[in-house]
Amino acid sequence: MPKASIPITGNPEADALLAREPLALLIGMLLDQQVPMEWAFKGPHSLKERLGGELDAGAIAAMGEDALVEVFCAKPALHRYPAVMARRTHELCQFVVDRYGGDAGRIWKGVRSGEELYRRVRELPGYGEEKAKIFVAILAKRFGKKPDGWEAAAAPFSDEVPRSVADVGSAEALVKVREFKKAQKAAKRSKADAPAKASSPGKASSPA
Repeated sequence: MPKASIPITGNPEADALLAREPLALLIGMLLDQQVPMEWAFKGPHSLKERLGGELDAGAIAAMGEDALVEVFCAKPALHRYPAVMARRTHELCQFVVDRYGGDAGRIWKGVRSGEELYRRVRELPGYGEEKAKIFVAILAKRFGKKPDGWEAAAAPFSDEVPRSVADVGSAEALVKVREFKKAQKAAKRSKADAPAKASSPGKASSPA
């Protein structure tokens, strides 16, 4: 993968791992649910350390679900729901082994259309529609992987609104993404919705 920067975890080594190893990026995105982004994307680095310094799809698939659950559940747990996410990580790695010979980077290598890229990512275990769109946006915005039609395939995460990890290219950008998510949550909107509008300053509220 080309050089990239995803300064999201607060740990330079963990950030570098995401940029260097495709499987780490896949697992980080998989873990990005019901926990802060920073925690989710630090997970691959913590997992690699617990596995003896290697993050290999074939090795993870071969160790079996129960063994991986133990690794995830060891304190401090790697996720809010460590057993569930361990099983999903195992399923993801097994899929990468079966479909791509254990090389996660082959999922997007040589793909020429955004539609095909989205299709490949969407079929990964644990990747729903929104997660797949965000991952396509990560590949485009952070790694320069921009096949024809990627914007449509990743929409709305392909726009300039700081919606997700795909938009984290600096510490300042991370703050903007956090602020966007906070505003969306307050307005009861998802990160895929149009940005919440701020209230007009000085406008008095209507009497009850």
